[in-house]
Amino acid sequence: MWPMSDASEQPKLSHVGPGGDARMVDVSGKDVTVREATASALVRVSGPVLDAVLAGSLPKGDVIATARVAGIQAAKRTSEWIPMCHPLGLDWVRIEFQRTAPGELEIRCTAKTTARTGVEMEAMTGAAAAALTVYDMAKAADKSIVIGPIQLERKTGGKSGTYQRKG
Repeated sequence: MWPMSDASEQPKLSHVGPGGDARMVDVSGKDVTVREATASALVRVSGPVLDAVLAGSLPKGDVIATARVAGIQAAKRTSEWIPMCHPLGLDWVRIEFQRTAPGELEIRCTAKTTARTGVEMEAMTGAAAAALTVYDMAKAADKSIVIGPIQLERKTGGKSGTYQRKG
């Protein structure tokens, strides 16, 4: 199951109860702190189609503007997508787009709140939804679009402090 040799090294899964049942974590005893997270999603698409995406010249319209709104909306509704996530009032969400190679578009979603639990899932959901929206709007021009990885880049706040992806 886990590639660890010692049972004491196995991670404690907070969303699994003692009997193995899925559960929502009780965060009522945690401190309210400012929490921020940034996640990224990579979209691989043909260079000419990415040119059209960035120029806003695809038949479905402005892909970047639509994907930005989709990412913000999705981040705000993460608890409706992910069953064990707490509903959070987000103070701020930003979606950014950057071409990182001729056929690669990196999408970054940053979410911020003042709450008892983190916003990593909100940032990842926002990045994923923005990437899926790019796919939806560009699929007629390129059916071979690939999305991934979707990953946490950075998070701050809470008991566990700051995490920064290496590399």
